Amino acid sequence: MPTDLDATFAALSDPIRRALVTRLAHGDASVTELAEPFHLTPQAISHHVGVLRRCGLVEQRREGTRRPCRLNVDQLTRLGTWIDEQRQTWNYRLDALHQHLTDDGDTP
Repeated sequence: MPTDLDATFAALSDPIRRALVTRLAHGDASVTELAEPFHLTPQAISHHVGVLRRCGLVEQRREGTRRPCRLNVDQLTRLGTWIDEQRQTWNYRLDALHQHLTDDGDTP
């Protein structure tokens, strides 16, 4: 799982790829449709989609000559689970630190 996370975080470090994930969260789209709001060629968008495919965030299927992209929600869920686990761990640690720092020392 750490390798998957490394690739996923690396893919999401690019603002265009994050925008593509956000767009695909609203529904499937072809590379041409994904390229519309950007000043990039479909080939450049296709490269970004390839990065997202390799880390498991995006899937593509064939529908005749069309190849729509779809967000892989399972991979997002794995990513979200890892982030939630880290948040819980750090919240616990910070709460314990806060308790230690605010302890007035009156307890035996």
